[in-house]
Amino acid sequence: MNLNNNKFKPGLYCVATPIGNMGDISFRAIKILQESDLILCEDTRVTKKILQKFEIDKKLISNHKFNEKKNLDKVLEFLKKNQIVSLLSDAGTPAVSDPGRMLVKECIKNRIDVFPVPGASAVSAAISISGFSDNFYFCGFLPEKQNQIKKLFKNLALIEGSIVFFISPNKLDKRIDDIKEFFFNRDIIICREITKYHEEYIRTSVKELSNINFSRKGEITVVISETKQEKLSLQELEESDKKKINQLIKKMSIKDIVKRVSEDKEIPKKIIYNYCLEIKNEN
Repeated sequence: MNLNNNKFKPGLYCVATPIGNMGDISFRAIKILQESDLILCEDTRVTKKILQKFEIDKKLISNHKFNEKKNLDKVLEFLKKNQIVSLLSDAGTPAVSDPGRMLVKECIKNRIDVFPVPGASAVSAAISISGFSDNFYFCGFLPEKQNQIKKLFKNLALIEGSIVFFISPNKLDKRIDDIKEFFFNRDIIICREITKYHEEYIRTSVKELSNINFSRKGEITVVISETKQEKLSLQELEESDKKKINQLIKKMSIKDIVKRVSEDKEIPKKIIYNYCLEIKNEN
């Protein structure tokens, strides 16, 4: 493979950087950084370590959530002169739970080409080793307030696939009860310091989450499994349950019947609801 023959067009390049292990940087990422006229990065100290490792000497501009709006006009003018600009976050893919989306949107609006240079991602790394459904929803960092988290979890609980989010170890410890409230019958994997020296992967069920010990250092990616449909499908109504529902259907709404029967027994509400509909249709 001859990388020297690759010609880079002018435009903005979203360059993924390692999330821990420097060996995960791609050949193409190194090449585009070598060819860049300007590099935008969250923290110049972090990016300098990457550039020094590969003997790259380029102009850096700090571009984080507090100044990215201020930088827009200057960077756009640079790009309009047919320059190559690389956008980096401190780790992983820029503009995904990191600064950069604002600049990408402005480039699209101004018909400036935007190119991805893919690489390490905590999200795909965690999903790949989870053993859970690859039909997943990524919600980035959780909100700060508990009422916002409860509202988010309530909506996420309706999703059939896996759920992925970022959180600090200390905040995860405070959110265990919320996770158990909405995802009690699911499995979970806690991925701490992915690809780094002290990487750790803890697999358990959500119901046992309170019994798990994990380090309070580093960064965590959490994956919650899809609903265990295979177990739910094995549960059926007993004849006594059906008889009870047949009596109640004459004097109660389906909603009230579902509530009463599900409280008496651990039967999925969907099974009760479907049986009620079946009776209604027969009548």
